[in-house]
Amino acid sequence: MLAAFSFLSIKTVDSIFCSCQESVVAKNVLLDNVTHKDLKINPARGRHLGDAIGYAAIVPWEFRQVAANYPIFYRKTTNNQFEAVALFGFAPDENLFIDAAGWCGNYLPLSMERIPFSIGYTQDSATGHRQPVIHVDMDHPRVSATEGLPVFLPQGGNSDYLESINSILAELINGVTICQRYTDILQAEDLLEPFVLKIMLDNGAEVELGGFYTINEMVLRDLGAEQLARLHSQNFLELIYMSIASMANIKKLVSKKNKLLQF
Repeated sequence: MLAAFSFLSIKTVDSIFCSCQESVVAKNVLLDNVTHKDLKINPARGRHLGDAIGYAAIVPWEFRQVAANYPIFYRKTTNNQFEAVALFGFAPDENLFIDAAGWCGNYLPLSMERIPFSIGYTQDSATGHRQPVIHVDMDHPRVSATEGLPVFLPQGGNSDYLESINSILAELINGVTICQRYTDILQAEDLLEPFVLKIMLDNGAEVELGGFYTINEMVLRDLGAEQLARLHSQNFLELIYMSIASMANIKKLVSKKNKLLQF
């Protein structure tokens, strides 16, 4: 029996499910309530639990909460498309929102919350259509057979935790579809530009962060009424302004980095 999972919009989500910099050798297997009847997931957060990451992908309905806490950038994926990400540090494995007690940020992106689960597809023998199913990375450090939140109930039904994962995965699937439309328009209007961040830390060390894109504010200011109306009609103009406003959170990252240097 497979874990229940259904929603309306289906689209490949390889990009967002790789955007937490997960291991390329992850042992993703089909989740079922027989093989994994004793499966438990450690809900704690920490570097040793896979959270030593510099960024995580986000979907449009997360922008408001993310913009209040982290810088929002854009990155080009392996299939040459763009996705939005929340930035946590100045290196691929640096997460300044993880401390000895766990996650110290005010918001945890959905693409992190769903780990170690992801979406796979199975072929429906009757219709020939692909159906979404849940995969679990059995090699992930949060996976356990003895400690953590149970994935299945003793009788084989879905636990409340698994139901929440179902909802998160559905949100991510649909969010990727909308986010792709959004970033396609950003590209079409030439609103994305490469971004290199250079900062000087209190100890005199220089940090340079590249590989990301941000909103080109000069191009945005020059857009005509028709272009702005097109963005506004799809609620994308709001996402653009939240991205710009989120840049103020770079100072928060610098402050956290400097505090670490004091110890």
